Amino acid sequence: MPAVALVRWAVVTAALASVALPLCVAAVPVARPTTEKRQTFFVRALGHQSHGEAEGSYAPLSILAAPTVGLLASATAVEGITASLAKDAQYVERSNVLRLPSGRWRYVPADRAASVTVPAGDPAALRQIAQSRTWLAAGRVPGRSPAQRAAAERALLSMRALLRPNGSLAAGWTPGWMYSWPRDACFASAAFAHTGHEAEAYRILRYSAATQRKDGTWDARTKLDGSGPPDGRRWQLDANGWVPWATWQWYRTAPRTTRQARLNTLYPMVRKAADHAAASLGKDGLPPASPDYWELMTTTTNIGTAAPLLAGLNASADLARELDRPADAARWSGAARRLSAGIARSFGPLGYQRTVDGRHGHDSAVAFMAPPFNAAPADLPRALDATYRALLRPQGGLTPGNDPTAPWGANAWTPSTSLFALAWAGTGRPAEAGKVLDWLLAKRNTLGELPEKVDGAGRPSSVAPLAWTGSILVLSLVALDDGALPTPPLRS
Repeated sequence: MPAVALVRWAVVTAALASVALPLCVAAVPVARPTTEKRQTFFVRALGHQSHGEAEGSYAPLSILAAPTVGLLASATAVEGITASLAKDAQYVERSNVLRLPSGRWRYVPADRAASVTVPAGDPAALRQIAQSRTWLAAGRVPGRSPAQRAAAERALLSMRALLRPNGSLAAGWTPGWMYSWPRDACFASAAFAHTGHEAEAYRILRYSAATQRKDGTWDARTKLDGSGPPDGRRWQLDANGWVPWATWQWYRTAPRTTRQARLNTLYPMVRKAADHAAASLGKDGLPPASPDYWELMTTTTNIGTAAPLLAGLNASADLARELDRPADAARWSGAARRLSAGIARSFGPLGYQRTVDGRHGHDSAVAFMAPPFNAAPADLPRALDATYRALLRPQGGLTPGNDPTAPWGANAWTPSTSLFALAWAGTGRPAEAGKVLDWLLAKRNTLGELPEKVDGAGRPSSVAPLAWTGSILVLSLVALDDGALPTPPLRS
């Protein structure tokens, strides 16, 4: 995700933490990333202090395109919907075809790269609508109410639109978001897997394998054609947890007739990722300091890296057992036990705050210690409650953290907020999860899309849709429907 010592999400509001703003977008084949350094452009928030790393050039906010509020999409092409186009418009139900106020339809034809406006009932548009509905019907739409199911349908269609044919997943469809982040993609893979869309889930994992670096790690993000990172920002260690975790979630849901052969294909990726994660642990059982999911560098170990690595090591060990690789399973289980003990010893007494030194406040990454990532420690419910209270904004959502060195302004962030729905759904607190989901559904924009942020006045803001928020929503609804999602086991 965004950049060296900066935050991706705060691209539009200068009062928030800095975000890397890549200024170009790429297309579709997959290739290995290169080590070539590319120039990076950033917007730095007022008062934000970097951590001493070279951060490239800075560009004014005025260069940014207006953020999207929705998507027009075919199987191969995507086009963002602007706020002006969306005014008084609505999607044709369960599709990415837009019904304009005039009654005409706007959509991206299968053989075109740009959208066209056609009369309502256009045969080609009807075929695209039918394809979207068939795709939804081939899987599962979670949710216990019509509003929840409608939101899940829209989130699934948006994730499908943001997924490229080669398996890369755009975080959103506005410059600055039109890149593939391992974490966002892994959440989407898990959401596709748990809603019966195995082909999409596996395609993302194949892309992860194709873009893994030789040392077993991943770049913070890649261009959508898979040719490598768009800039020289620092890579993040948390991907070494997210990718094996997503692979495990896919395996648990994949057809038994094909999953073993496909896991064998993915296993070299899992092995390199888990071995690197295990080797990164210090004498205290913890990984080194690394940029966290805020994409800010920390000087000490952060929970946003440690918790995903624990999930990934447990997932890797369980996958090794499935393939009868006892040595791998023992090695990664041992590393997971060391990491689990290190987290309990160093983060537990702090309420799983952002950093192991306890100097950077609460962090929504505390949710990564809950299912479906990790079996919840006994003291986690108290930490979840304390963190939620500390991060709650007046408009009802959460700020990602309250670290005084990384100001977030007045916005609530939908990914951080929805993580608590997922954590509470996984820890036997459906009422609390439901309240978070009610807030989230109430903050969709006029097209029913989930925005990245909600401003101080309670209005949707920034990019919509955001793939990460959509995937967390879908996973939360599945967890509530089923009572829980599977969680990689910590073996003794």
